[in-house]
Amino acid sequence: MGPGSQGASDGGTDGKVAAVTDVARMAGKAIVGDESHVTDQPDEPIVTNEPQVTESRVTETNRERVSRRQVDKFAERRAQLADAALQTLAELGYARTSLREIAQNTTFSHGVLHYYFSDKQDLITHCVRQYEAACVTRYDEIVAAATSADQLKREFSAAMAQTLRTDAPMHRLWYDLRNQSLFEESFRSDVLEIDQRREAMIWSVVSRYAELARISAALSPAAAYAILDGLFQQALLHHLAGDDEAAERLRGNVVRVLDTVDGPAAP
Repeated sequence: MGPGSQGASDGGTDGKVAAVTDVARMAGKAIVGDESHVTDQPDEPIVTNEPQVTESRVTETNRERVSRRQVDKFAERRAQLADAALQTLAELGYARTSLREIAQNTTFSHGVLHYYFSDKQDLITHCVRQYEAACVTRYDEIVAAATSADQLKREFSAAMAQTLRTDAPMHRLWYDLRNQSLFEESFRSDVLEIDQRREAMIWSVVSRYAELARISAALSPAAAYAILDGLFQQALLHHLAGDDEAAERLRGNVVRVLDTVDGPAAP
């Protein structure tokens, strides 16, 4: 969620990014582009000595494998470009960023970016999906290692405060994109999917806390996410405004939220 992260890179995921069909459609061009240094060429045909395999079947198998490699290489190249573009996007935001501006702040030309991404929305959505793919599992180790409710509460709240300090620009990019999706229908479905994954991430923490505390959480997954995400976004705004205490207040507020999720005692 805004809640926390250490490091970027849709997960995969490729929507405009996770859209495998889009990648497959364009992968056939991936070895031709306008990049002078592109060297993505099909591997040598695979030779088989098995007499029972017909020549036509061998040829078809080779084509299938070459096609898969082209798709993989095209997707890999998009991921590399998205990584390079993330910093510029995080610094400038959606409204002030174009493919040309991103190119000016990376080692890639405008033509290369436009070759692998149809437009700015395609690139930005891919970037955020790639970043979130790593982030939505950011609390998994804390949840898995916790042996008591107090330990989980302490480590989860500290992790949220830490990611606010270290990854503020990336979180800002996410909230920017989520706000833009209110107006840009073209990537609204991608934002909704990411938001659902973030909700599930937070619920894994809250439900595990309730289990360890032997209580029944009074909050629904949506309510738990809305409260914690709202606290995080508010803290992010104060942090970006230069408030040095924003992260520590966030940590304390997360603790208070978990202290009040108690419902009827679990059997």
